[in-house]
Amino acid sequence: MVFMGDRATLLETGRFVQRHARNAADEIIEAVGAVDAAVDTTAETDADTENETETESEARHRRAAERGDLASMSALGALLLRRGDLDGAEPYLRGATAEGDRAAANNLGVLLHQRGYADEAAGWWRVAAVAGSAPAAHALGRHHRERGDEPAAEYWLRQAAEQGHALGAYALADLLEHRGDVGAERWLRAAAEQGHREAAYRLALALERRATEPGRGPYETGRGPHDAGRGPHDTGSRLRVPGGTASAAPPAGAAPGGVTDPAPPKGELTEAEQWFRQSAARGHRRAALHLGAILEKRGDLKEAGRWYLSSAKEGEAKAACALGFLLRDAGDQESAAVWWLRAAQDGDGNAANALGALHAARGEQQTAERWYRAAMDAGDVNGAYNLGLLCAAQDRIPQAEQWYRRAAYAGHREAANALAVLLLQAGDANGAEPWFSKAAEAGSVDAAFNLGILHAGRDDDRTALVWYERAAAAGHTEAALQVGIAALRDGDERTAERHLRCAAGGGSAEAAFRLASVLDARRPDPGPAVLGAPRDEKTECEEWYERAAQQGHRRAQVRVGMLAAGRGDLAEADRWYREAAEAGSRNGAFNLGLLLAREGSEREAALWWTRAARAGHGRAALRLALLAARRGELTEGRHWCARAVELGPAEVAERAARLSEALHQELTA
Repeated sequence: MVFMGDRATLLETGRFVQRHARNAADEIIEAVGAVDAAVDTTAETDADTENETETESEARHRRAAERGDLASMSALGALLLRRGDLDGAEPYLRGATAEGDRAAANNLGVLLHQRGYADEAAGWWRVAAVAGSAPAAHALGRHHRERGDEPAAEYWLRQAAEQGHALGAYALADLLEHRGDVGAERWLRAAAEQGHREAAYRLALALERRATEPGRGPYETGRGPHDAGRGPHDTGSRLRVPGGTASAAPPAGAAPGGVTDPAPPKGELTEAEQWFRQSAARGHRRAALHLGAILEKRGDLKEAGRWYLSSAKEGEAKAACALGFLLRDAGDQESAAVWWLRAAQDGDGNAANALGALHAARGEQQTAERWYRAAMDAGDVNGAYNLGLLCAAQDRIPQAEQWYRRAAYAGHREAANALAVLLLQAGDANGAEPWFSKAAEAGSVDAAFNLGILHAGRDDDRTALVWYERAAAAGHTEAALQVGIAALRDGDERTAERHLRCAAGGGSAEAAFRLASVLDARRPDPGPAVLGAPRDEKTECEEWYERAAQQGHRRAQVRVGMLAAGRGDLAEADRWYREAAEAGSRNGAFNLGLLLAREGSEREAALWWTRAARAGHGRAALRLALLAARRGELTEGRHWCARAVELGPAEVAERAARLSEALHQELTA
C-alpha cells in the first residue's frame, strides 16, 4: 500500500492531549479548518469555502466523497470523528486509509482508541507514522509510554518532535524530564516556540528554578501578615511571644529567618517572565498566577491584579486568594473577602485563614474559628496555629495549647515557639526547652531569641549568647541588642558597636541609646560654652540619642535635653526634659527644675523637684531643703534634708546633714 503525502492536518485524540495540555479542542478545531482549506473538489471559490458553515462544509465533502474523492473522504471522516459520530466516520476513514491517505490512517487510530481497541489503534498509527505523519508518531509514542516502553516511546516522540510537531516536542520533553535528561529543556523550548502554552509554562518554571537558589521552587503567591507571631516586648527581658496576628503563607520571595534571598540572575528571570506571559496570554491559568506574582513582587500591582483576575476567573483558587490580598492592601476589604470566599470554597487554606483573620479583627470570633478550622481541614497547618492564637487571645489557654501542639507536631515552627512560651509561663521550663529548640532549628528566629532568654535565666550566659548571636545573625533586633550588651560587658567595643547599630537600625530605642552612649564616650570635652559663639552641628551620637528619645526612651530624652542645654538651646532642652519628666523620669524632672530655676520660675521648679524627690532623687530633695531654708520654712527644710540624707549619694547626704544641723541650731536658738 502506497501512502500519499498529507493533504489534511491530522486529527489528534483528546485523551492524549488532555494529560499535558488543555488546548486539545483547539488543536482539533484547527485540524478541521486546515482540512477544509486544503480540499478543492468543486468549482467553489476560496472565498465561498472560507465563509461556509460546518453543515455546508460537511455536505460538500459528502458529495465529493460519494464521487470517490480521497481528500473529501478523509476530511469527512475527520469532521464526523470530531463531532463524536464514530459509526459515521469509520467507513470514510477506512475507505481513505485503503487508498493510502495517511491522515485517515492516523484518525482511524484515534477512532479505534476511543472505542477501546488500543492495540489496533497503535497499528494504524504505526502505518501513518512510518509514512511520515508527525501526529501519528506522537500518538504512537504516547501509546508506548502508557505501556511502560520508554525506548519505543522516545523513538516515536522524537520522530514527531523533529518534524516540528508541538505536541510531540512537548511529550518528548516530558519523557526526558521524567528521566532527568538535560535535553528536556530543548524540546520544551521547541514546543513553546510553536505556541504550546503548557510547554511555555513549564519552560518558564525551569528557567526560574535555575535562576534561583537550589531547592527554591516557583514564586509562591500565598501571602499573609509579615512577622506572624511577634508581639510587643521589652528590651531583651521578655520572651518573644505570639501576638494576635493570624499566620498565612510567607510573602513572595521571603526566606526563613528574616534573611533576604540573594537576587537571582536577571536574564533567566526575564526570559521566564516572557514565557509565563506567553502562556498566560494563551489562557494558561497557572502561568497567569505566576506572572501575577512576579509583577506583584516588582510592584506592578495593577497589571498583577489583571492577571490574578484572569487566572481566578478560570478557577485558580490561589489566584483568587492572591487577588484578595491585593484588594485588601488597597483598602477594599469587602471585595477581598469575596475573592477569599471563592478561593476558600475551592479548598484554598490560605484564603480560609485570611477570612478567619478578617472576622477575628471584626470581633466575630465564632466565624473566625469556623474559617480557621476550614483551613485546617484543607491541609493548611496555619489553621491550627491561628486557632491557638484565637484561643490564647480569649484566655482559653488549655485549648490554645492543644492547637499549638497540633500545629507544632505538624512542623509549624512558630506554633512550636508559642507552645514553648505557654509551657514556660506555666512554670514548665524543661517541657518548654525542647519545643524552643525544635522551633529554632526549623528557622524560628523568635525561638532562638527565647532560648537565649531561657539560658540567661539559668545564669548560663555562654549558651545564652550562642542563641542570641544566632538570632542576631538572622536579623533579630532584640537579640542583636543583647549581643551588643554582652560585648560591652566584655570590653569589645567594636563588636558592641556593630551589633548595637544593627539593633538600633531595626528600631530598638535601647540599642540607639546605648550606641549613642558609646559614641558619646569617644567625644572630646567640648569645654565651656562661649556666649555668642555659633552653635555646633549635631553629632552622630546626638542623632542616635534623639532617635531613642523620639521612641519614648526617657534616659535618652534627658541626655538630648542636656546636649541641647550645652549648646545653649534652652527651649529644646526644656521640651525634652519636660517630656521625660512627664513620662516619670526623676532625672528629667530634676533637670527641668534646674532649667526653670535659672530662668526665674522657682515656684514651678519646686513642683518638679518635689516630684523627683518623691521618686527617690536625692539632689532634688536637697534643692527643696535649700529653698525651704531661704524662705524660712525651717521644719520643712529639715524634712527634705532628712530625705536627701536617706537618698544620697554620699556628697549630697553630707551636705544635707550639715544643712539639717544648721537648721536645727536655728530652730533651737
